[in-house]
Amino acid sequence: MSALLALSRWIDRLNEWVGRSAAWLVLAAVLISALNAIARKAFDVGSNAFLEIQWYLFAGVFLLASGYTLLRQEHVKIDVVLSRFSKRTQITIEAVCIVVFLLPFCFVVIDLVLPLVKQAYETGETSNNAGGLIRWPVYALVPAGFSLLALQGISEFIKRIAFLMGLIEDPTAKKQEKSAEEELAEAIRRARAEEAAQ
Repeated sequence: MSALLALSRWIDRLNEWVGRSAAWLVLAAVLISALNAIARKAFDVGSNAFLEIQWYLFAGVFLLASGYTLLRQEHVKIDVVLSRFSKRTQITIEAVCIVVFLLPFCFVVIDLVLPLVKQAYETGETSNNAGGLIRWPVYALVPAGFSLLALQGISEFIKRIAFLMGLIEDPTAKKQEKSAEEELAEAIRRARAEEAAQ
């Protein structure tokens, strides 16, 4: 099990890096959008390539960060139903759902999209819009994103099995650092508690 947990940690680090890197695509999309708007309004110059690259960047953020989102326990869950069960039952249900639903879904999507990516690459498919971009890079984001999601699913499955074996802490606890607002609220609460104690 230690080898599997090491694999899980490696997958977690990979998706952590990809997720944090994908966040920069948001900045790129905002800058391109702003430049495009300025060019259109100020100079009456437009480009379909600028419009399409924003779409590509959004697809990159959404798809490439899906594994990171699963790592952070931010995907939609059926907490209303799961909360009625014990933690062990919740973890068991999640482990089964990863194997029965998540992983097969990822593999089916990858299998269906790879031929489209290959075809778009071989034919040099481009957008129908004048000055549009080539399509295969954005198509390739789909199998890349679902591969990262599948890898994270494997990591989450390993962690859930390890939890059920008593080897690790609860893997479903959200791995999110406190925001500045939360830290400030805690500091205020501590200060008030110290004042009340004096």
